[in-house]
Amino acid sequence: KLQRIDSFDEEIGALEKQVAQLASELASKADELTVKRNGVRDEIAEYLVVRLRLLGMENARVEVRMSGKDYSADGQDVVELVFTANKNAELRPIASIASGGEIARLMLALKCLIAKSAELPTIIFDEIDTGVSGDVAGRMGEMMAEMARDIQVLTISHLPQIAARGTTHYKVYKEDTDTGTNSHIRQLNNEERINEIAHMLSGSTLTEAALNNAKALLNNESI
Repeated sequence: KLQRIDSFDEEIGALEKQVAQLASELASKADELTVKRNGVRDEIAEYLVVRLRLLGMENARVEVRMSGKDYSADGQDVVELVFTANKNAELRPIASIASGGEIARLMLALKCLIAKSAELPTIIFDEIDTGVSGDVAGRMGEMMAEMARDIQVLTISHLPQIAARGTTHYKVYKEDTDTGTNSHIRQLNNEERINEIAHMLSGSTLTEAALNNAKALLNNESI
C-alpha cells in the first residue's frame, strides 16, 4: 500500500499522457470527418435541388451549412439543411419553412440519396406522399420506380399515381368479425388491381372513366 501511495505521481503522469494521446486522436478523427463533410455538402445540395425540380419545385434551393461545436458522437460539427421553395426567398431551416407537401418531396429526395449511397437492400416509404397529388404524385411514383431498379422499394400509399407504378400491388384492409376487427393483406391480380386503382380514383362507385384511367396509369400513359 505504501509503495502504491509512493507511485501516485507516476500513475497520474501516465494517465495524463494517455488522456493527451486520446484527445489528439479525437481531434484528428473529428477533423477528418469535417473535411469529408465539406467535400460532399455542395454535391448533396446539388443532388437534392435536381430531384426537387423533377418533383415540380422549380425554384427550390438547398444548402448544407456547418458550424463548429463541442465534440460529440457525431464529430465536432453542427450540420443543418436549409431550404426554400420560393424564388429569391431567404434560406431557412426546413422545420420552420417547409409545408407538408414540400417536406414529403424533400424526404423522398433525401431517401433517394441515402439509398443510393448506403446501397440498402430494401427501403420502406410509409405514406411519404402525404400532402401531394396530381402531376407531383406521378413524378414521385416515377422516382420510386427508378429507385426500384437498384433496390427493393416497399411503399404504403393512398395515391393511385403511386400505386400504379409498383410491380406488385398488395391491398391492406380490415374486416369486422363477431370477436373484433382483423387486419389483412392480399396480393391483387391484374383485374383486381385495375379495380382497386379505379376505386382510388373515383371512390366507392366504379365508373367506366375511372376504369379507363386506371388502365392508363398502369400502362404509364397520361390521363
